[in-house]
Amino acid sequence: MTTSEERDPGTAQAWEALGGAPDLAGRVRYRGAGDLGDGPLPVRELARATVGVCGLAAAELAAVRAGGEVADVAPLVVDEGAVATAFVSERHLRVEGRAPVTFAPLSGFWRTCDGWVRTHANYPHHEAALVRALRLSSATPEAVRAAVAGRTAVEVQELVYGEGGLAVAVAREYGEPQPLMEPVRVSGARGRTLGDAPVGRPATGVRVLDLTRVIAGPVATRTLGALGADVLRIDSPRLPEADDAYADTGFGKRSALLDLAGAGAGGAGDRAVLEGLLAEADVVVTGYRPGALERYGLGARELLERWPGLVVAELCAWGWREWGPWAGRRGFDSLVQAGYGIAARCGGSDGAPGVLPAQALDHGTGYLVAAGVMRALAEGGGRGLRFSLAGTGSWLVRGLLGAGPVAGPVAGAGYSAEPWLRETPSGYGVVRHAASPFGEWAAGPSRWGTHRAVWLPR
Repeated sequence: MTTSEERDPGTAQAWEALGGAPDLAGRVRYRGAGDLGDGPLPVRELARATVGVCGLAAAELAAVRAGGEVADVAPLVVDEGAVATAFVSERHLRVEGRAPVTFAPLSGFWRTCDGWVRTHANYPHHEAALVRALRLSSATPEAVRAAVAGRTAVEVQELVYGEGGLAVAVAREYGEPQPLMEPVRVSGARGRTLGDAPVGRPATGVRVLDLTRVIAGPVATRTLGALGADVLRIDSPRLPEADDAYADTGFGKRSALLDLAGAGAGGAGDRAVLEGLLAEADVVVTGYRPGALERYGLGARELLERWPGLVVAELCAWGWREWGPWAGRRGFDSLVQAGYGIAARCGGSDGAPGVLPAQALDHGTGYLVAAGVMRALAEGGGRGLRFSLAGTGSWLVRGLLGAGPVAGPVAGAGYSAEPWLRETPSGYGVVRHAASPFGEWAAGPSRWGTHRAVWLPR
């Protein structure tokens, strides 16, 4: 195990980025090993550090809620087997024995006349946009391969984005540096006073409004749910979530539908419901591209102006520093790997791009968001925080790559996922799933969109 004298470099970097007291980073210790160490980039280091700082933030929040000081935070032991299993939770998922669909046939790498392009067509509307953009005669891999072969990667990228789809040219160099976390604003106001919390559940009683989708944001909120928070996810009925995605990330939360874009009394009524939820929330986590929620008055600045005691955590794909064409674009982990130069770095000897051994940008960012939220609660609330998949990718290839090898067993030595897998009833039937590194959820996920949009009694 690492000790205070053998402080893990990645944990120290992440904790510093989150604004934590530097001496606390040495209190996180690791044992065991996972299987995330293969490849040219330090994914194992990223995984253990993001889960480690999340656990440390939980311990800090518990100490504050108990009336103690930061110095009262006890040493924390993180098992790398649990980390490795949780970081590929979507691969371990089985729904009534069935393996989920992780990538659709039209999602993947395609050779162009000057390199490679990565597409993402897991959602029906993104597949339809890809078909329109490339004027495909059929929605098949063969048709995509033929349509892109005579075009440049950037040409395909722009054609598909122009139709509302998702495609990114595979970059040969790393993208511009991005911060791991960017504070947006400290309002000066304090949130609701939090009393004592049960042991192991320091977020008990915290109301979290979850406006996120797919993996990174839902991982953050399911983690807060495992630590005791009342998490209510809100989606539009116009944008359905994939059942398999929600079966994996719907633990520790409830799910309701509100149509803010609806015309007439229905839309106004749903807006009023959302306003009521915001008035009683402690935390808001959003996971849409910059500008998407601002038109509804749901950006961090607007929320903190109206409810200054909130903690607002925003995350996006490409980063927040420049509101150029990329900042406002949709993106997923696989696309950021391609566009940030990570896929090229993971490529094979034949020049074809490759992938990380996990969707590590998604999962790592999710744990960082949960950690940032708990740190903000420990400091009294009233602040906005920004995270991005590109920021986590920048840290992976710049900070962590130069941090040196981690202490502890060789990755993969004696690792088995079995101790960290569970079977739980859910709204989709019995699901086999990865356990949270922080304990057990009270129940499996319900079906997406089937709850009322109300908070549980405190």
